[in-house]
Amino acid sequence: MRLTSSVFSQNGKIPREYTCQGDNISPSLEIAQVPEGTKSLVLIMDDPDVPEKVRKDRMWVHWVVFNIDPSLKKIERDATGFGVDGKNTAGKPGYIGPCPPDGEHRYFFKLYAIDGMLSLSEGATKEQVLKAIEGHILAQTELMGTYIKS
Repeated sequence: MRLTSSVFSQNGKIPREYTCQGDNISPSLEIAQVPEGTKSLVLIMDDPDVPEKVRKDRMWVHWVVFNIDPSLKKIERDATGFGVDGKNTAGKPGYIGPCPPDGEHRYFFKLYAIDGMLSLSEGATKEQVLKAIEGHILAQTELMGTYIKS
């Protein structure tokens, strides 16, 4: 399975437009090579480089979407409604762009192919989603981009 973007490459810089210093909208993402038998996709974007003083578990969740149709080939720029929104670290559904408090951070867009639909409600947390997909992951991939405030 592959996850790519037309606006940044693997290990590349995420453009300002998709951050707190820009329009704070989600970038377009392309999905390919979803395995047969996939019933839904899960997308999670997080930042593991958050300093401990900001977040004790050192992970900032920017985006959680589940029960995405596995036939979806492209998530459009600033897309909504293509799956069920989970809750980000700010406690809200939807995307919140990179906004590192210190230095350059890495942002991981993780895509999971699942053998079923999740029976979670809108607003489920990353932890709830990850627990629900345990033992149901057919494939996974990730796209990592970086950002530093200027």
